Amino acid sequence: MPDRAPQPVDRQLPTDEARDLISLVRDIAQREIAPKAAEEEDAGRFPREVFTLLSESGLLGLPYDSEYGGGDQPYEVYLQVLEELAAARLTVGLGVSVHTLASYALAAYGCKEQQVEHLPAMLGGGLLGAYCLSEPASGSDAASLRTKAVREGDDWVISGTKAWITHGGIADFYTVMARTGEDGPRGITAFLVPGDAEGLSGAMPEKKMGMKGSPTAQVHFDGVRVPDERRVGEEGQGFAIALASLDSGRLGIAACAIGLAQAALDEAVAYATGRQQFGRPIADFQGLRFMIADMATQIEAGRALYLAAARLRDAGRPFAKQAAMAKLHCTDTAMKVTTDAVQVLGGYGYTADFPVERYMREAKVLQIVEGTNQIQRMVIARHLAGPETR
Repeated sequence: MPDRAPQPVDRQLPTDEARDLISLVRDIAQREIAPKAAEEEDAGRFPREVFTLLSESGLLGLPYDSEYGGGDQPYEVYLQVLEELAAARLTVGLGVSVHTLASYALAAYGCKEQQVEHLPAMLGGGLLGAYCLSEPASGSDAASLRTKAVREGDDWVISGTKAWITHGGIADFYTVMARTGEDGPRGITAFLVPGDAEGLSGAMPEKKMGMKGSPTAQVHFDGVRVPDERRVGEEGQGFAIALASLDSGRLGIAACAIGLAQAALDEAVAYATGRQQFGRPIADFQGLRFMIADMATQIEAGRALYLAAARLRDAGRPFAKQAAMAKLHCTDTAMKVTTDAVQVLGGYGYTADFPVERYMREAKVLQIVEGTNQIQRMVIARHLAGPETR
């Protein structure tokens, strides 16, 4: 039905290197990711070979130091790469974002020896990471986590269960927040745990309404022993590390949301310009024209918001409020735009013959992961009005 190919997003990039990078990502997305996306999502297949290719292409460590295998790219560029990947398949875009999140603790808080030993394999050695903060009874209230790490000589023994872990059970390494001291945020410490550690296991993946190709599972730690050399940062610093990680991670979710929304808009425009009713394309009718215009405007606003936050981060300025705003706006936009795309396609939009029904199902989770949008509103309000009174 669609007869109008979508035009690539006209991006404002800071360097020729960044423009070449986007061209590489688009080529990989068109050849290796998008053609298989619908079939593999329907089958619940995780595309590990794509992540291997991305690692070999230098795309799994873009915002990190080249000394350790990273790409030395500003967040402004890295996020636009994520957007391109998510537009091709959200499982891939979100997977890269989660891997970057999992690598953040060691890259930002690890000592030199840890970074030299572990980061090259994490950033460019084909490994895939997972980030372990949430638990079955500890989601938005992350500071109440109960997974424990007990010191035994030069080792730590970790016991507990983490929940809602992207790449749970298949990751090569896990950045784990565990309680080493008092209740509350000051008693939490971060650890880098290898995926093949004895006593570590993944549960059966959750059965989800969308993103079926991306495994989300509980991860069990049954007396997992790790040396103190794998403790990241100081004892009791883990919650601060987790929050700093999430500030950057929320920008990744925002970029993925805009990529998904852009894919839905492209599909809606292609359909509306090709579908004939009453002797002319349905894109001629004002109701649909206005809907498409609103979709495009919301996407452009979201893109500008996440890039503004990224530029603050790149300049070393505070960006937590803007990251929360970007995550909130972009993920709400993805939900609205994908829903409208289904409406543009009418009955066809409700079938699996077109991808917009999948986009709509996938968009919902983006309003939940890495802090629900209700939590984002709380974060924004605290920046504006101060902490809540008790």
